[in-house]
Amino acid sequence: MAEIEDRWLSVDEIGKYLGVSSDTVYRWIDKHAMPAHRMGRLWKFEKDEVEEWVRKGGASQEDNKAHR
Repeated sequence: MAEIEDRWLSVDEIGKYLGVSSDTVYRWIDKHAMPAHRMGRLWKFEKDEVEEWVRKGGASQEDNKAHR
């Protein structure tokens, strides 16, 4: 079962895990260097990489300029 827990996650799955929409995930990939890996036409995520990115403040770099 451990290998299932360590599998690559989809955009929808990582969004649900983080509690954000798919649009937010795509914006974070594009503007905030969210760790993602392109596999053909799909983006895939390693949960540990994303957790580390969040801990380092990657998700807190929201588009503040757009909200001013």
